[in-house]
Amino acid sequence: MSRTRYTAEFKAEALKQVVDRGYSVADVSERLGVSMHSLYAWLRAAGNSREQRKADDLEALRRENVRLKSELARSEEERAILKKAAAYFAKESG
Repeated sequence: MSRTRYTAEFKAEALKQVVDRGYSVADVSERLGVSMHSLYAWLRAAGNSREQRKADDLEALRRENVRLKSELARSEEERAILKKAAAYFAKESG
């Protein structure tokens, strides 16, 4: 029984089809002529588990949420200052 060696580019493209494009391992396996066992081994080696990607996405969303909340607070503070300044200058000129 001969063992086929696959290039790093071939493996990366196969993993991209599963991870990024959402194809099932069975579909990619059949289409590319690679065993499902090999694809799962490549996925494990690359560390591309769905749970880890979801955790990374949630963490990125949390950081973005914190950044946006602080930006909103700063904008509201600036708005309050400008509102007071406008009222002050309206009183001075009137």
